[in-house]
Amino acid sequence: MRTILPFIIFILIFIAIDLYAYKALRLPVSGWSNPLWKNAAYGVYWLSSVLVYVFIAVAVYRYNRGQDVADYYFFFMSFGLLMLVFMPKLVVAFFHLFDDLIHLFKKVATHFVRTTSPDTPAGEGITRWQFLTRIGWVLAALPFLGIIYGISSGRYRFRTVSRKLNFAHLPDWADGLRIVHISDIHIGSFFNNHEAVRNGLDKINALKPDLILFTGDLVNNYAKELDGWEPLLGGLKARLGKYSVMGNHDYGDYVKWDNKEERDANIQDLHKRHEKIGFKLLLNAHEAIDPENQGTPLEIIGVENWGLGGFSKYGDLNKALEGTADERFQVLLSHDPSHWDAEVREKTKIDLTLAGHTHGMQFGVEIPGFVKWSPVKYRYPRWGGLYTEGRQHLYVNRGFGYIGFPGRVGMPPEITLLELHKS
Repeated sequence: MRTILPFIIFILIFIAIDLYAYKALRLPVSGWSNPLWKNAAYGVYWLSSVLVYVFIAVAVYRYNRGQDVADYYFFFMSFGLLMLVFMPKLVVAFFHLFDDLIHLFKKVATHFVRTTSPDTPAGEGITRWQFLTRIGWVLAALPFLGIIYGISSGRYRFRTVSRKLNFAHLPDWADGLRIVHISDIHIGSFFNNHEAVRNGLDKINALKPDLILFTGDLVNNYAKELDGWEPLLGGLKARLGKYSVMGNHDYGDYVKWDNKEERDANIQDLHKRHEKIGFKLLLNAHEAIDPENQGTPLEIIGVENWGLGGFSKYGDLNKALEGTADERFQVLLSHDPSHWDAEVREKTKIDLTLAGHTHGMQFGVEIPGFVKWSPVKYRYPRWGGLYTEGRQHLYVNRGFGYIGFPGRVGMPPEITLLELHKS
């Protein structure tokens, strides 16, 4: 019962939205003279909803039962269909609710103050408040088209975000160092669309990075998701090496394993695959880089996943810092940005922390210099881009891949180029 209760609540919420949006639909359709068109509109409305409910029910069943990548594909596609059908209805419901609240307010007001001047004389069309519901139906086309775009091509529109950062004690040899930061590949979500991923990886190589740093969630759950992908991911090139850490999804914590040994075997397999594609996996460890042997190394520190709010805390920063030196320039790889405020900022001398995890919720609006918003900000105050407190910096990558909703709307997949300079 515990596992089915969230699903029941979820369905009840969407049924409520459905019924209220249907009430809004009846307002314009009831005025149609042709009963055939009227019944067709009602039929299409309810048919689309029933199909979504069926797909979601099957997807949840397969997700809870399945141990196969195909089950996740079906779940993602069903979730995408849900968003496509219900986001427009949510917009309509919002405007219709506003309409109803105004109507209710007027009824209460007229109970106390009589008026002889209605909003619109009889026979002269709709009231100004009913107009809001019709506006809602027009605006509902925006999320509908946006979601279609996000699913069809938005998830593959890799963008490069470039930032130049200055540090006083950066080693001389690292002046101008080019770091490409990527995160949250979620390779299983691409379902063998090698061409789309190749385009993103080609963009990374075109940047000619000195270092490639990956901050976790290589897979959704299973190491086997990487089958057939190793040659492509192994083609990433960086002059001074490629380093990585584990994200919350890499541990298989969201899978019903038959036993602990099976889960541990999956993790060990994933560790080997990091090595196979040329990434040095830092498991609560660090590596000093000093390519010119000048005695001024740069330290790359990597912790296992550590996150607030119910996420796993495998990370041990103290262990990772053993043998490091505060006077050296330090870069920390930590999957979850909540780790920065909890254990890094003002508690260590780490200069630059790189994180991912949030995906920018794969939905938002960003216009440089004007708007930067995503619903994920209400869960993660530091959800995307650069954050600076004193001499310490955090950069949160918005993710290379996707999970759950099979698309990106206003939040393209990100490749980050960080240029470090000595100030």
